[in-house]
Amino acid sequence: MTDRPTQCSPAARIQWPTFALLAVCYIGIATVTYFAAILSYFVAIPLLSVLLALHSSLQHELLHGNPFKQAGLNDLMGFPAVGLFIPYLRFKTTHLAHHQDEHLTDPYDDPESQYLDPATWQRKPQWLRRIYRFNNTLLGRMLIGPIIGTWDFYRGDLKAAVRGDKHILQAYGLHALGIALASLWFIGVANWSIGAWLLAAYGALSLLRVRTFLEHKASPSVDSRTAIVNDRGPFAWIFLFNNLHTVHHKHPRLPWYLLPACYEKHQDYFDKLNNHYHYSSYWLVFKHYFFTAKDPVPHPLLTPESRSKSHTE
Repeated sequence: MTDRPTQCSPAARIQWPTFALLAVCYIGIATVTYFAAILSYFVAIPLLSVLLALHSSLQHELLHGNPFKQAGLNDLMGFPAVGLFIPYLRFKTTHLAHHQDEHLTDPYDDPESQYLDPATWQRKPQWLRRIYRFNNTLLGRMLIGPIIGTWDFYRGDLKAAVRGDKHILQAYGLHALGIALASLWFIGVANWSIGAWLLAAYGALSLLRVRTFLEHKASPSVDSRTAIVNDRGPFAWIFLFNNLHTVHHKHPRLPWYLLPACYEKHQDYFDKLNNHYHYSSYWLVFKHYFFTAKDPVPHPLLTPESRSKSHTE
C-alpha cells in the first residue's frame, strides 16, 4: 500500500473555522426559532432539523478536541442541549469508546454497533424481528431508527446507573441543565412550541441516521469495516465531511474542513485500506438501500466460539 498519509494533522492551535461555524449554527437556531411565526412551522421545523443535525456534527468535533485544545472549553461550547435527546457527555464517552477500532461493529464492545448478537436475535419474537429488519433499510432507519437507537441508548444507561455509575447520573443531570438553558430561549423568548421542538429534534436524528446507516460493516479485517462516501453535497456539509469516515477514524483529531483535502491527497491509500468500501454519493446510497437492507440484523461473524467472554442481555 502506497502514499501512506503522515501529515494529515492540524497545525493551528485554535480551529477558527469550527468556532465560526458553531457561532453560525447557534445564530441560525436562534433566528429560525424566533421567526417561526413568520416562516410558519412547515418551514421552520425542517430548517431547525437541519441546524440541529449540524449542531450534533459540531458536538462531534468538540468531543474530538476541536476547536480548542482545552477539553473543558470545548465541552462548554456544546453544553446547550438544543437537540434534546442525547446528553453531550454520554455522546462523548460512548463515541470515544467507539473509536477503539478493533471492536468496531461488535454488538457488546462497540457502543454504536447496529448489529445484534445472533443469540439475542434468536430470542426476539417474530413481530420484533420484522421491525428490526425494516430498521435495516434506509427508510426504516430514518423513520424508526431514532426510536430504536435512543431506546437502546437509554436502556443501557439506565442499567449502568442502577449499578451505581455516577458518571452517567452526572451526565444526565448536566443534560437536564442544558435543556433548561436551551428552554430559556426556545420557550421563554422565541415562544417555540415544545411539540415542534421535539419534532425538529427527531428530524435531526433522522438525518443523522443517513450518515450512520452504512459507515461501518462487519468484516474480519478491522480496516475494511469503515466506509467512504465521497459526497460533497448538502449531506456532506451537514455531516461535516464525516462521510469520509475511514479518514476520520485514522485521523480522529483532524478537523472537518481538512478531511476532504486529506482524502483527495491520499485517496488511493484510503480506498485500498478499507478494501474499497466506497460510495461516490449519497444518491447511490438512497438508490440502493432506501427499501433494501444493507446488512443482516444479527452480526454475521459473531459466534459463541469467537468470543472469549460471556455476555448477558
